[in-house]
Amino acid sequence: MQIVEAHGAEIPALGFGVFRMSDAEVERVVPAALEAGFRHFDTAQIYQNEAALGRALQAAGARREDLFLTTKVWVDNYSQAKFAASVDESLDKLEVDHIDLLLLHWPGDKVAIAKQIEMLNAVQAAGKTRFIGVSNQNVAQLRTSIALSKAPIVTNQVEVHPYLDQRTMAEAAKAAGVAITAYYGMADGAAPRDPVLQKIAAKHGKSAAQVTLRWLIQQGFVALSKTAKPERVAENIDIFDFALSDGDMSVIGKLSRADGRLVSPPGLAPAWDA
Repeated sequence: MQIVEAHGAEIPALGFGVFRMSDAEVERVVPAALEAGFRHFDTAQIYQNEAALGRALQAAGARREDLFLTTKVWVDNYSQAKFAASVDESLDKLEVDHIDLLLLHWPGDKVAIAKQIEMLNAVQAAGKTRFIGVSNQNVAQLRTSIALSKAPIVTNQVEVHPYLDQRTMAEAAKAAGVAITAYYGMADGAAPRDPVLQKIAAKHGKSAAQVTLRWLIQQGFVALSKTAKPERVAENIDIFDFALSDGDMSVIGKLSRADGRLVSPPGLAPAWDA
């Protein structure tokens, strides 16, 4: 598996996300993901399936040292009374004694970034996570987090797909040595159906979904894939035996549009960069 390095963290470039998956789906698909070669798994407190992921990994006999586990603290837990306790609960559900990468899920509009980073640093100092990062921050928030954090911010997990131009964020993150972790790469199902991506895929003997994941990886991003169907898992990871040309990358980059952003919940999302 290709690795993305950031401030000492070695993050498997292709992760397996379990957003919007039921416990039954998680427990059914995770063994197939492990068998296919996935070792990076991404969940969150708000997904309410950390326990299912923990059970599935244990039942499959996955060795802890082989795994890279990411979870995210939900905004309701951004308080001194709840933050550390919520992380302890995540550890219990995942059946591990530490997380590999712990993220702030959304910046929100209730708690200052400085306070969020202070609490994140505290649980990292306590040994509950190896590395820390953020999610859904804009450039100004990311720079603030980096400046305030005692430990390195290793990633900003953000929406990235062919219809959303994230060059401003990507350039700022790269300058700071921060990895971009891309979620929603399939644009909620639009990318696999896109005729432009399908045409490029046919040239490489791949699917449009594989081309999209490859497009993300070739930009140096960590890409999160997802499927609830065990029979589709092998396709998701089969993206390391081909490369997109500069022309392919340029054509895909031109699919971005002004209204491309799909995820921007009020009260959670920041003012996005232009």
